[in-house]
Amino acid sequence: MSQGSVGTSDVVVVGGGAAGLSLAHRLVEDGVATVTVVEPPDGPARPAERTWCYWDHGAGGGGDDDELEEAVTATWPLLRVHGPDGSPLTVDPAPSRYRMVRSTAFERLVHARLARAPGGRLLRATADSVRDVPGGAEVRCTAADGRTLTLRSRYVFDSRPLRALPPARTRLLQHFRGWFMRTRTDRFDPAVADLMDFRVPQPRHGLAFGYVLPLAPDRALVEYTEFSRTPLSTAAYESALGHYAREVLRLGEFTVGTAEQGVIPMTDARFPRRAGAAVFRIGTAGGATRPATGYTFAAVQRHSRAIAAALRDGRGSMPAPHGRRALAMDAVLLRALDTGRIDGPAFFTGLFRRTPPQRLLRFLDGATSVREEWGIGLRTPVGPMLRTALEVPFLPRRPHPAPGTGDRPR
Repeated sequence: MSQGSVGTSDVVVVGGGAAGLSLAHRLVEDGVATVTVVEPPDGPARPAERTWCYWDHGAGGGGDDDELEEAVTATWPLLRVHGPDGSPLTVDPAPSRYRMVRSTAFERLVHARLARAPGGRLLRATADSVRDVPGGAEVRCTAADGRTLTLRSRYVFDSRPLRALPPARTRLLQHFRGWFMRTRTDRFDPAVADLMDFRVPQPRHGLAFGYVLPLAPDRALVEYTEFSRTPLSTAAYESALGHYAREVLRLGEFTVGTAEQGVIPMTDARFPRRAGAAVFRIGTAGGATRPATGYTFAAVQRHSRAIAAALRDGRGSMPAPHGRRALAMDAVLLRALDTGRIDGPAFFTGLFRRTPPQRLLRFLDGATSVREEWGIGLRTPVGPMLRTALEVPFLPRRPHPAPGTGDRPR
């Protein structure tokens, strides 16, 4: 097996998922640094196609929303929640819109921009080790032909999943399976995304909901999702999906094209952002997933912009993906859900019913002010939430195994 160096760059990004490619794209588009992205070669190490969703803040602003337009598969101007009693609530979050990005389209977009950028490079290899070295960091990789390659850079940003989750007071899982389906007749409204449909049977612990993203009047991504402690078997997901599609949505005759399935930790663990003097973690491994909702893609875009600004300004420390206040609120909500002190379906339905749409989206993104959060808090079950808030700081943090993770389509 031969060994060699493949040169240096300012930054090496390990992993070509949403977090790695978003950061690489931001750095080369802003001209902040030269970047090498290390992605696994084609084969079993590469993940299946994934779906990511987020809400933008209106087209034409010249920001990331416009830059990613090529990779957007579908957009919905209206959002809907179905309460446990079946009552629908539709909200218009204008100028924001809900957007879907498929990983293949996103990879194609960023790969093309890296190829055009003077400081961008894509390396298909498996990262074997990442370590600090004098003046920066080193990544050792194995290429598809078996060669061992060494990359050196000033900084490394590693997006690979953790082998084990950090200790946490509460850990739930957001686990799901979805069908990309086509119905025999038109059954979907392409203007409305159903974020949470609580008309499905609820588990003993946690909560469950349907999730419907129409792609055309006769096509949609239809999912069954649970927030609970343990994933289901594929057969159990299939049964729940079949019940939701046939008995709740009453879709009639339909065919299923492809399916996607995954698990994401919902935890108040403290994810270490630094793995060395010059090695940083990003994405879910770096704490970018919002603990109480599972939303990651929008946070990754914001975090990428913040990292780019830190590098441009010459700062040696990197910003956190979420603020402390948002994480503290999520810790309380996770604990309240896990203990059953609040009814999950009623809680989330109430948030949509009582909170102005734009403020709610800012709240879910962690971008609200203290005053706005206080107003939202007063619209939740105050007694159980206050009791939980007083309890959480005194709870011990315990280790948990890392679940088999997949990207939530959010």
